[in-house]
Amino acid sequence: MANCKKVSKLNSIDLSSPHIPTSVSLLKQACMDSGFFYVTNHGICEEFMDIVFAESKKFFDLPLEEKMKLLRNEKHRGYTPALDELLDPANQLHGDHKEGFYIGIELPEDDPEAQRTFYGSNLWPNSDILPGWRETMEKYHQLALEVVKKIARLIALSLNLDANFFEGPEMIGNPIAILRLLHYEGKVSDPSKGIYGAGAHSDYGFMTLLATDSVSGLQICKDKDAKPQVWESVEPLKGAFVVNLGDMLERWSNCIFRSTMHRVLGNGQERYSIPYFVLPSHDCMVECLPTCHSKQNPPKFPPIKCETYLLQRYRDTHAELSTYNEL
Repeated sequence: MANCKKVSKLNSIDLSSPHIPTSVSLLKQACMDSGFFYVTNHGICEEFMDIVFAESKKFFDLPLEEKMKLLRNEKHRGYTPALDELLDPANQLHGDHKEGFYIGIELPEDDPEAQRTFYGSNLWPNSDILPGWRETMEKYHQLALEVVKKIARLIALSLNLDANFFEGPEMIGNPIAILRLLHYEGKVSDPSKGIYGAGAHSDYGFMTLLATDSVSGLQICKDKDAKPQVWESVEPLKGAFVVNLGDMLERWSNCIFRSTMHRVLGNGQERYSIPYFVLPSHDCMVECLPTCHSKQNPPKFPPIKCETYLLQRYRDTHAELSTYNEL
């Protein structure tokens, strides 16, 4: 694949292992090295994951006019067409050659919390067209959050914090959790011409839990300032999730842990993936953790509210909804 010279060898964390110190050690090494690792024995069976991917494909197989009826709204729920997202404007000719569908935490409209930027009601396909689709995605949303909580305990321990540190109501006890179904069209990427499945970027939040099909495409760059940049392929591992850290954890950890640049290059095959983005609550103030700074290593970032940071990143990378008004 273009611009990719080697396969990245990522640590694999067994979430069922009773030997916590080993898991913490492996995870800490991965978080300091690349911010990417696999998790296995996570508690979600392969049979159910097969169903989730099959249902995702059913949605993307719908005619475009049906999908556009569910065009994403101001709450960032619903369908995102191909080229809607531009993750790397300095190097991309057009937007990403992928389409997606956002699903957040479902709250009824009369719930006061539903007025928050990233809470509210989801957009759902008509049940006559895709029966059982909503139920499958809601179940996966719940199961994925439980996996994230298991990983968060190991992350907390690796930062010399209490195991439950990230589970408080200001943290992921009341999270912004966004499930995103993705379909990459079978277009061959060409970085020299600015054509990407997904442009180079780092994720915005706490961590991302990524399920992929068997098609390669994901690449990471451990040193974004290197000239030239070296990109490594992250290969799918059957039955495992790929986990990567987001910008907020990099800020929390004062850059001890890394939010690494990554991208997707298409190789002519259709590809499906399902990232699950988890962030703390809207009002969480993301600032350097007490165990991550000292007189010799003062905080590198000013405190910032989660909602403020996330809103700005979405504005920077997504097309204005008004561009679709004339379609």
